[in-house]
Amino acid sequence: MAAATAAAAAALRPHIALLSGGSSPIPSTSLQILPSVSPLPFRRRSRSRSRSVLVSSASSSPSSPPSPEKEAVAEAVPVPTAESCVNLGLELFSKGRVREALEQFENALELNPSPIEAQAALYNKACCHAYREESKKAAECLRTALRDYNLKFGTILNDPDLAPFRASPEFKELQEEALRGGEDVGSGFRRDLKLISEVQAPFRGVRRFFYVALTAAAGISTFFTIPRLILAVKGGDGAPDLLETAGNAAINIGGIVVLVALYFWENKREEKQITQISRNETLSRLPVRLSTNRIIELVQLRDITRPVILAGSKESVTRAMQRAERYRTELLKRGVLLIPVIFGASQKDQTKPRGFGTRRAAASVPSVGGDFEKRTESIAAKSRLKAELRFKADIISPEQWESWIRDQQESEGVTPGEDVYIILRLDGRVRRSGIGMPNWNDILQELPRLEDLMSKLER
Repeated sequence: MAAATAAAAAALRPHIALLSGGSSPIPSTSLQILPSVSPLPFRRRSRSRSRSVLVSSASSSPSSPPSPEKEAVAEAVPVPTAESCVNLGLELFSKGRVREALEQFENALELNPSPIEAQAALYNKACCHAYREESKKAAECLRTALRDYNLKFGTILNDPDLAPFRASPEFKELQEEALRGGEDVGSGFRRDLKLISEVQAPFRGVRRFFYVALTAAAGISTFFTIPRLILAVKGGDGAPDLLETAGNAAINIGGIVVLVALYFWENKREEKQITQISRNETLSRLPVRLSTNRIIELVQLRDITRPVILAGSKESVTRAMQRAERYRTELLKRGVLLIPVIFGASQKDQTKPRGFGTRRAAASVPSVGGDFEKRTESIAAKSRLKAELRFKADIISPEQWESWIRDQQESEGVTPGEDVYIILRLDGRVRRSGIGMPNWNDILQELPRLEDLMSKLER
């Protein structure tokens, strides 16, 4: 028996040297050779371990140690980390495997993530919950990311993956909490509107500069003309000509009045333009539910369809929808998507105000985000969306839709509450609107088919 034991120990020494690096002995807890038990084979524990260990077995005969090649394979097995789980979750989410992606983001939160990894895991976990229309769970994830990991609220406002969540009452509650917690939930949007306004009117800044410069020049000239005018009025030797001096002063003062008026007129035009842009951007954020039960925002329909909003009483809207059915085929060829809005169908939710409370310092952690506009404009995303589009979409958050329509009616001089229709362009802007319900024959004559050149220019 002693001889057999010694032989088994000799057979195991090469593998012990391999595990211990050949220099230090392996701990006694890793391998125990008992005189009454035969040598035991090797078995790996879970994949989460970075290396294999020796364990007991009921085998009655010794087995040869694994080769160095097998050990190299074992060492090469990657250990899951928070970062790898987040990346895998993003890949799964992009393929539509939302449940599996959600599991990966939850795993990332259990693997001692860094602040930026925790922020990414929480945010993308919220996107998964939003896709599954689990608004309360999505709100909790975003609330934690905002409070503890420096997530910027603007990211929540712009991500199309969170469109279903933004249509829920939980989003409004979260927005109010963020505002009370000191988050920027509006000024960034205002800056974006000004940038869009500058793009649409690129020479407004140049005109303002000339208005200010010329006003300053006229003011300086007036400053020197007034004393000469006083001397001309007094008369005497060497006094300047009264009519000439008075004329110069009048020209300078008149120029100042005109230039100042032009400056304020330019500001008023900018405010009006920003109001219109803001109304268009608000419209682009309004949510609808497709026939496949998927919730999206109108911005995701750009370049794909021409929404036609039918707003009014239930009877008027129903009749207009029934008449549209007669022209369904031709309207679909023109990309028409009917969106009925029945006045008086909204029910406002009452929520109890709450604040974020104490915020944990995380100033060094960057905000997760990215260019979500690229995600919205991706060819694959638009192709999938086209397959889901039908002839009609139902509105979500009726109070938001009614509020926008009433603002649009007031801007057009229409009595709020009247039956109206609004036709949008492929780029999401208002094409035209009218009182009452539309004449579908006229719309067929007006709108080109999607494959026509005019439709391509409209995008």
